[in-house]
Amino acid sequence: MASVLAELVDLSNLYGEQTEMGDRWASPNHLQKFPLLTQQYQSSLLVQALSLTSKNLKFSSLSSPTNFQGQSLILSKSDLNTKDAQMRIQMKQTQEKQDELARCLEKQLTENERKRKRLSYSRAEEQTSDFANAEKDKPASENVIESFLSTDDDHGDGKGTPSSTLKRRSTACSENDHKGFTFEEIGCLSSSKSKVLCCHFSSDGKMLASSGHEKKVSIWNMEDFQYSKSSEGHSLLVTDVRFRPSSSILATASFDRTVRIWDAAKPSISLFKLHGHTEQVMSLDFHPRKVDLLCSCDGNDEIRLWNVNNRRCMRISKGATRQVRFQPGIGKLMATSTGNIINVIDVEVGNLIWNLKGHSKEVLSICWDTSGEYIASVSEDSARVWSVAGGNCLGKLHSNGNKFRSCAFHPGYSLLLIIGGYQVLEFWSPTDGDKTWSVPAHGGLIAALASSVENEMIASASHDHCVKLWK
Repeated sequence: MASVLAELVDLSNLYGEQTEMGDRWASPNHLQKFPLLTQQYQSSLLVQALSLTSKNLKFSSLSSPTNFQGQSLILSKSDLNTKDAQMRIQMKQTQEKQDELARCLEKQLTENERKRKRLSYSRAEEQTSDFANAEKDKPASENVIESFLSTDDDHGDGKGTPSSTLKRRSTACSENDHKGFTFEEIGCLSSSKSKVLCCHFSSDGKMLASSGHEKKVSIWNMEDFQYSKSSEGHSLLVTDVRFRPSSSILATASFDRTVRIWDAAKPSISLFKLHGHTEQVMSLDFHPRKVDLLCSCDGNDEIRLWNVNNRRCMRISKGATRQVRFQPGIGKLMATSTGNIINVIDVEVGNLIWNLKGHSKEVLSICWDTSGEYIASVSEDSARVWSVAGGNCLGKLHSNGNKFRSCAFHPGYSLLLIIGGYQVLEFWSPTDGDKTWSVPAHGGLIAALASSVENEMIASASHDHCVKLWK
């Protein structure tokens, strides 16, 4: 810009020389006005030049009459003669130079901005690459149980909703949208600032048990939404919790390799422990009719059948590393997941009935429908529904980026599967192809889902420290 001002000064000197030589065509009065006229042209020219520079550069106007000590310049038609036309030509040439200078300046500013963005993008690429390499170098076993072991918050505010807070939202799925189907949040429960990994309703739907990273068990009353919490707990996180049918007795599985039995009516301390597993206990379930029979599995693919009354292990077999679930009603069959396979086992004789294959990644969650005729399975990238009668897959759904983690059949709608992923619940039926309904639900990963046939209520447990109730 200094060069612009210098060029204007040279132009002013040139105009002064021309004015002194103009006595043959201008009167003395005109000679006195010309220096002021030259200043006005200079000011106007400077304003035009500066207006073409970057928008970030702001200058006050130089064309105001106050810049000329209150004098106002008005030229008559007689003043616009040949000499004045020459001066206009010179001013046009000067303006062209200023335009070119402004374009150069703007180009330079644009180029600097592009360099800055390229540098920022390059740094971001380096960070992403470093993260990707770190993830690639993780042992496979760490990736399998990463969501259980992580203590980092994966939601926004890092705070759980107070246990006394109940919420009611507008209907998530309106009747007009989905043939009379409605679904809304009726409660948000939190008793700690730790990730919740599991939850389960009692048979009558009057109690809900939940646990996770806090290592203790919370028992919620579904009538007044008050809770009681155990004073003691496992030494490591709790992976699963299940009520015994038609009872207040419940069991918990833990990374500490033990199974604990509790009474929800007096949950302060556990009734007893079951020892025997040599690896983290990943899941457990009570038989629906033989209520003293408890099944559990661990990370070593070991299945143990316990007699809870006698506190002893009755049978040890292989075939489950992630989850075990008895067939509802009669309990003749048991579904288990190990790796990317679902096993259907005849509990009475111990024979393998079906070996259901189709998932490319580890099966993280399985569930039965209320009739006991269908099994749903969820892996990170897909969900499937299987027929127990024929052992065939009725339909599959790809996650499309939202990593699936948990599942439960809706207690009031046949073959309507609820899938928990990151922050979102998805509703899917194999009869609808790949059509889904999505409902924003949590601030973190939805680790577990539970349903109650008695009150048609759904519970969702999440890493955002909350258990939410839906109906």
